[in-house]
Amino acid sequence: MRMVDLIHKKRSGEALNEQEIQYIVSGYTQGDIPDYQMSALLMAIFFNGMTSEETSILTLAMAGSGEMIDLSAIAGVKVDKHSTGGVGDKISLIVGPIVAYLGIPVAKMSGRGLGHTGGTVDKLESIPGFQIELTKEAFIEAVNTNKIAIVGQSGNLAPADKKIYALRDVTATVESIPLIASSIMSKKIASGADAIVLDVKIGSGAFMKTVNDARVLARTMVDIGKSLNRNTIAMITDMEQPLGREIGNANEIRESIEVLRGTGDKELTAVAISVAAYMSVLGKAFNTFEEAQEAITDIVTNGKALETFKRFVANQGGDPGVVDRPELLPTAAYHFEVVASKDGYVSQIDAEQIGIAAMLLGAGRAKKEDQIDYAVGLTLNKKIGDAVKHGDSICTLHANREDVKEVETMIREAYRIDSEKPAAVQLIYDVIL
Repeated sequence: MRMVDLIHKKRSGEALNEQEIQYIVSGYTQGDIPDYQMSALLMAIFFNGMTSEETSILTLAMAGSGEMIDLSAIAGVKVDKHSTGGVGDKISLIVGPIVAYLGIPVAKMSGRGLGHTGGTVDKLESIPGFQIELTKEAFIEAVNTNKIAIVGQSGNLAPADKKIYALRDVTATVESIPLIASSIMSKKIASGADAIVLDVKIGSGAFMKTVNDARVLARTMVDIGKSLNRNTIAMITDMEQPLGREIGNANEIRESIEVLRGTGDKELTAVAISVAAYMSVLGKAFNTFEEAQEAITDIVTNGKALETFKRFVANQGGDPGVVDRPELLPTAAYHFEVVASKDGYVSQIDAEQIGIAAMLLGAGRAKKEDQIDYAVGLTLNKKIGDAVKHGDSICTLHANREDVKEVETMIREAYRIDSEKPAAVQLIYDVIL
């Protein structure tokens, strides 16, 4: 078998078989296939796509290139949740304790943030003492005991994907649905979950910009999951504006606690309840989404999952006191108000611009090796549809430096204020079963 023949085959629009895809993935991971040949193949895939069968085979091959986590020692249906990324997306921090409260095991491996999207692991590390690294034995014991543990991704999880993604990033082949879908799902499959809920974001702060593109990606990932015997559902949710009102690591922990207490942002709470409802249906706690949604609304309204969150934090070395005393979380030294320049209604908030602004304050990373500041971030005081008067605060900047003029300018440019009230934001566009 020669790589040049496989490149020619894909360039001609033909489908690769299982043996050929396994040869490509193992050969490139081991260094036997050079970057220039893999680049040529990726470009052929970019232009000609892949069949559903090819995509599933590629996913499994990349998942099998490293450690395949065995969660069979954990009792029950293990349900995982994955978001394609966004600004202010702290859903995992909210739904994990809710689903665990229902007795469904949540054994989750999460990544760090990069660019304008935040990472669940970084947010958890803003809790004093919280440990994101556990031994496999401690991880399994934590889930069996408390029904929840969230740790950093294993360094040997789908190494083929890491290597291929790095090449895609520098060869303009990132925007390929089969390659995106197989990249995401290879890590989910390797993580060992029995069932998966996918939260596919669309809008200015997301990778997918249109509902149609999001549907294609969601459908592709659901089909991959089902073909590999994982019960999989995908939701398509809004990221035209940040999710919730807080952006930044400690800020988002505070907001997650508010939602679990029943006093959080209504839109964030609504999305979290829907995600948790689908997870609990896949986890066999309820038969229907409607039944699950009603029960989870009660759990959130009455703060029933707060104790689960406290146990989760304490079990991983963190200070559970942050739940009742949020001042124990890192706090920025300076706070600046960005005010409205005119009367009207907020009609647009560029989520990507907001995310970049938070990153410039130190809440995110421009490069993987960058250190983040857990205390800094933004509070959105006005969101789409809110009425504003000239001089009203639209956003509060939480910073550890006095010079934030560049960030203030970005915030002002991210907000658009018009004279007419816009239509209500659609939170959930579709569910792919």
